[in-house]
Amino acid sequence: MKIYQVSTLQALMLGYSKAVISVSELLRHGSIGLGTFTDVDGEMIVLDGICYRAMEHGDVVIAEPERGVPFSTVCEMEQSAPIEFGKTKCIDDLKLSLNNTIDSHFGLNSMHMARIDGEFELVDARSESGYESVHIDLKTILGKTQRAFKFEKIKGTLVCVYFPDYMDGINASGWHVHFLSEDKKHGGHVFEINMLSGKGQISKINSIELKLPDEPVFDTYALKKVSKDAVKAVEQGKGD
Repeated sequence: MKIYQVSTLQALMLGYSKAVISVSELLRHGSIGLGTFTDVDGEMIVLDGICYRAMEHGDVVIAEPERGVPFSTVCEMEQSAPIEFGKTKCIDDLKLSLNNTIDSHFGLNSMHMARIDGEFELVDARSESGYESVHIDLKTILGKTQRAFKFEKIKGTLVCVYFPDYMDGINASGWHVHFLSEDKKHGGHVFEINMLSGKGQISKINSIELKLPDEPVFDTYALKKVSKDAVKAVEQGKGD
């Protein structure tokens, strides 16, 4: 199995949010995944071969085929044994459960894609509006554009991507989670959950194809400058 990734998290963190490929091209490489759009204009959820865009207040639309993609991770999931989830009170408990599952199959040093269809008491999430920039870092942009919202008593799907620690910077190490409601009307980047029950599957991935930007300005970014604290702040939606 192969994961297809557009650009790197370091580049996005440092403000490189120009289109690298289009949505239509992205979907040729995978039917499930997550990411964002040109100028960080919304959160991306790819599910069942359709690319959705969660806008700044959590409303979801289908992304236009020509819309640009500066950062994304997608793949084709293989069928695997279903995993049952009982009541899961927080996102940390979910990540621990997912880690235990992949650890039991000797997978902590591999990449993984997970899909969990569940019923939720609460999904605490975010999205954002677009902000055109060249070298303004993502944390600063989200400080201006990010909107947080809560969905209560809702059914939907969590799309979860896992990268091992040694690949930190190419993507965020650990689990990165986006949500799409069952009716495809609501979604975003997940901060917190309270899941009543869920059923999912995980695909182990041992190959990656990395599509880097072609334009020369990409080479003006010192990609190793991104700190783990900055990534954590963006992932968790917390300040410094």
